[in-house]
Amino acid sequence: MPFMYDSTFLILIPAIALALYAQFKVQSTFRRYSEIPSGTGYTGAQVAAELLRRRGITDVKVEPVQGMLGDHYDPRTKVLRLSPDVYGSNSLAAIGVAAHEAGHAVQHREGYTALALRSAIVPVATIGTSAAWILFIIGWITSSPNLVNIGILLFLGYIAFAVITLPVEFNASNRAVALLQGEGLVLPQEAQGVRAVLNAAALTYVAAAAMAISQLLRMLVLRGRMSDD
Repeated sequence: MPFMYDSTFLILIPAIALALYAQFKVQSTFRRYSEIPSGTGYTGAQVAAELLRRRGITDVKVEPVQGMLGDHYDPRTKVLRLSPDVYGSNSLAAIGVAAHEAGHAVQHREGYTALALRSAIVPVATIGTSAAWILFIIGWITSSPNLVNIGILLFLGYIAFAVITLPVEFNASNRAVALLQGEGLVLPQEAQGVRAVLNAAALTYVAAAAMAISQLLRMLVLRGRMSDD
């Protein structure tokens, strides 16, 4: 498939570079603050449970999950899952990540609009990441503008998901730092380390959105070439 490697691939290079940097940044920052224990001694699981309790959220379970940095909050089942490096660790990195996921649970309880919207478009985004490129490629090979256009339209669902994710994640991180400080679960001098971990993690979502938008631009350029032929 020639278009996979043609000159339009250059459109993706800045986003690829950002994604690689984001991956390096989150791993190195997490590793650094994983070696610094919290002064309060709370583990990630304890911090998450305590923040939920203090916010009156009693119907969310905190469970361990396998995989590095596989931490997430599932609003459908109301389960907050923490990876082994977070669940049982009392490092600044661990409690920062745990507080971030607790922030998502608080968003859910308060009806945070962006979170509800992101959850609502998950099915569309799932289709956008799978069927969109299949239809686009078939349309390109068969010189069918209609299939190409449908592929682009479906991919817009994923674009919407990636963009909406940004305020959801940044808000959860801001909530995490505020909750930890407000509830006295980190010492004042530790907040900077927690914020560094969460900022590094947020960069991965920025990179994902940049990659999605770059892919859309490439699709549009390729679509334009079909029109010129």
